[in-house]
Amino acid sequence: MTVAEFYAWAETVEGRWELVDGEPVAMAPANTTHGAIQNELGRLIGNALLEKGAPCAVITEPGVIPHIRANANVRIPDLVEICGEFRTELRALTEPVVPIEILSPGNRQRTWSNAWTYTTIPSVREIAVFRTASIGVELLRRLGDDTWPEQAELVESGDFSLESVGVRFPLAAAYRTTRLGDKA
Repeated sequence: MTVAEFYAWAETVEGRWELVDGEPVAMAPANTTHGAIQNELGRLIGNALLEKGAPCAVITEPGVIPHIRANANVRIPDLVEICGEFRTELRALTEPVVPIEILSPGNRQRTWSNAWTYTTIPSVREIAVFRTASIGVELLRRLGDDTWPEQAELVESGDFSLESVGVRFPLAAAYRTTRLGDKA
């Protein structure tokens, strides 16, 4: 299925779907911990960008078109930071800066498949994958030579920063409304 065929088809079915290598893949509803982290991250990052007067925004669950097999993939990260102007008439973002995924139990392989797919997009500078079973985030940051590291950096305490958009906050704040936040 092509991206155009996927969008036409998606309007005729219930639920949320991604297009992965030409195949529609259903997305399960988020659990409460996942939703709480997603909401807190959107608030924390959005407020930080607003305070800085940055020309960036946080978008929840947008379609993102990777550069690899672009005509057969529409991935849906939990959040994306974009900077500068973006075209509202498009159904998917083509120039995200920071895709953020929230790793729920049982979807590690699929989440990381998406994360590594985002590395094919030239505008992406960082990719964050937040945990839901414990406080922590795995962060991929594009290197100075425009390559990606082999493994993500693990942050489990202290401050978390997205250098590409100049945002910094205590990692525990992202977990404030979860049962994990009680342990922070």
